[in-house]
Amino acid sequence: MVIRSGLGRVVAVALLALASCAQPPPRAKVHPTIVSLNPCTDAVLAEVADPEQILAVSHYSHDPRASSMPLALARRFRATGGTVEEVLALDPDVVVAGSFLPPATAQAFDRLGIRVETFGIVPDLAENAAQVRRLAALAGHPERGEALLARIGAALAETRFDGRPVTALLWQAGGIVPGEDTLVARLLAHTGFASHSAVRGLGQGAYLPLEQVLADPPAVVLAAGGERMLTHPVLRALAGVRYERLEPTLTFCGGPTIGRAAERLAEIRASIPLPLAGRGRGGRERHYLTGPPPTPPASGGGV
Repeated sequence: MVIRSGLGRVVAVALLALASCAQPPPRAKVHPTIVSLNPCTDAVLAEVADPEQILAVSHYSHDPRASSMPLALARRFRATGGTVEEVLALDPDVVVAGSFLPPATAQAFDRLGIRVETFGIVPDLAENAAQVRRLAALAGHPERGEALLARIGAALAETRFDGRPVTALLWQAGGIVPGEDTLVARLLAHTGFASHSAVRGLGQGAYLPLEQVLADPPAVVLAAGGERMLTHPVLRALAGVRYERLEPTLTFCGGPTIGRAAERLAEIRASIPLPLAGRGRGGRERHYLTGPPPTPPASGGGV
């Protein structure tokens, strides 16, 4: 009887060991899972979070007209339209959204106990740095945020232009222009351009018709849109005016987009001959070129 009892205990212990091997205890989640509903935060999170943390990015990032990161990278992640039902099905720890998240959607997330973190439009490098650090901390990888900011800082150092700026019109989709207090305007100044629209008192989102551009053209037209007005053949025929296309997605966001935008603008600036850079049409010196160059954004990183 003793032998049988001993064997029984041995068998029981062995069965328990096998069961524990077949069903290991669940591991604690180290980093939060995230659904991003904003293309700008999509691009930063792709740099600072583990791929498995990102349950979905915004549908904008799968659209070549709106994505702020390479499509091949964006399409590694599931895309979501941002409805409450879609997000709830993914069961994230955190939802990252823009400041324009509809109030009804925000209230629904709150009622369901889903944590939401909102991020506004980045106006300058300081706010960009703050957002990158905040997103990296949220993902649990603060060191990756610092690495991204270091890469942005290096790109800005390489593209800084200290000579005389050339007047440029950044003409965006719908015929609008950026305001002076925008990130893209600061990048223009950083890479050697003076804002044609700002001198004319045009603020953020102001509409500039083709007729006005033809009547009073800048030295350089940077067309960041595909409408006929922005791509009209007459623009290329203007004497003394340089016409260049700028990828619209370089004008939307900060984060890793900053380096790509600065490099493209610096490439355009370097290709402009000095006579064009120093004078306007008809040989007239532009009055806003006679003063000191616009103050470029401070280097050191920044969405």
